[in-house]
Amino acid sequence: MNTTPTMNDLNKRAKLSSLWIFIFFNMIFRDLHEFARPGFLEEMMTGVVGGVQITEGLMLVGGLMVAIPLLMIPLIQFLGYKANRLTNMIIGALQIVVVIGVNRAPDLDDIFFAVIELVALLLIIRLAWTWTEEDAC
Repeated sequence: MNTTPTMNDLNKRAKLSSLWIFIFFNMIFRDLHEFARPGFLEEMMTGVVGGVQITEGLMLVGGLMVAIPLLMIPLIQFLGYKANRLTNMIIGALQIVVVIGVNRAPDLDDIFFAVIELVALLLIIRLAWTWTEEDAC
């Protein structure tokens, strides 16, 4: 008798939470990865990065972009089945728009991280879309 749990044995809430955590870490590591780019620190010190003025509003938007995947983790645990499905599909779709929107002039590492995030977001939407009430237990 095989008692090793597989991915199919995990419920949808655990899968969705894991994917949101995965997306969050990819976002953070992508940002940390930028520090290794030559000239990045000098750009940050001037307040203009990639031709974009760093403002308080831009910092708030960046904070929201990171907070949304983190917020999804407890929401998945506490929302009911229908609200959970809808929230994951809507926020997943909005995050796809965000990932594409912030990569206006991507280099290879930006493309790498964006593709990983987009695949995870599409998987979140697919899991939420195919979630049935029987799975909600």
